[in-house]
Amino acid sequence: MRLGLVGYGVGGRYFHAPFVAAAEGVELAGVVTRSLARRDELAAELPGVPVYDSLTEMLAAGVDAVTITTPPHTRRALVLEAIAAGVPTIADKPFAPDAEGGRELVAAAAEAGVPLNVFHNRRWDADIQTLAAVLESAELGELWGVESRMDQANAATLEIGPDAGLLRDLGSHLVDQMLWLLGPARTVYAELDHVEPTGGRTDCRFNLSLTHDDGVHSRVSASKINYLEDRELRAYGSGGSYVAHGTDVQAQAVFAGRRPVDEGDKWGYDAPGHWGTLHTAAGSRQVPSERGAYQDYYTRFAAALRGDGDFPVPAEQAVHTLEVLDAARLSAAENRVVELPPD
Repeated sequence: MRLGLVGYGVGGRYFHAPFVAAAEGVELAGVVTRSLARRDELAAELPGVPVYDSLTEMLAAGVDAVTITTPPHTRRALVLEAIAAGVPTIADKPFAPDAEGGRELVAAAAEAGVPLNVFHNRRWDADIQTLAAVLESAELGELWGVESRMDQANAATLEIGPDAGLLRDLGSHLVDQMLWLLGPARTVYAELDHVEPTGGRTDCRFNLSLTHDDGVHSRVSASKINYLEDRELRAYGSGGSYVAHGTDVQAQAVFAGRRPVDEGDKWGYDAPGHWGTLHTAAGSRQVPSERGAYQDYYTRFAAALRGDGDFPVPAEQAVHTLEVLDAARLSAAENRVVELPPD
């Protein structure tokens, strides 16, 4: 699969290109960026990869699929252009400003007969993959609830403005993880904290409580300006509990200059000091880290295009994530539980 990458900022450079290179059956066929600085970085890091001024130019050169990883306010037009050209498309998250916008893109893709997926890559985090394995083992008995917290001491990366904020950014990932693990949500209650820098009032911390279709509860929270770096997962059931204080293994590695294509099967494991602990009547034991591998997203996408298996994150699934985020904003604004309509 010859993939074109639209955008070579932090997302394209660190969270897409390195994992495209490590995916099976995928070749990076070109990058769209007009920034001279980004072009210099691309030439140094990926010599020989063609660079284009626009998506239109890259589509004319020919690619099998594209990933749109430009800033959120530019994504709609680019996704629609790729769909209109009949090219399978991956959109970075959030792939639309709200659920209505997401449904518009899903409808356009369906009418054109073009696969549209969303890059919810954090389903392939090591700690989430490990939690998924714990839940599948049924050692917790009847599952009652899951809690997820990710605090980041990185105020400089908070996207400012009423249409930005931490909920749309990191919240997209944390909510999607819970929906992937536990199924669709039916009620949402949210608390949002805000700052008001130049650029407009912006949410900088959130705390969401979800009730899922089968009655299981989940809670997700995050902050970005509180000088705290911590990641915690908890799960409770009739048979015990599971607690993990993991690290953002893959992000830390790529920012440190490491690449999955160089490390092969050794890539993406949390260190033993960060393994979670399962507590049951039989006692407590550490649970070894499962492998986190964002490249698996691209491997699965390429395989699905060949007719082998399902697409990793169809846009219809990502619309439900947007519905939860919309409900969270409404809940926080009106201080009430918001019910989501059934499918």
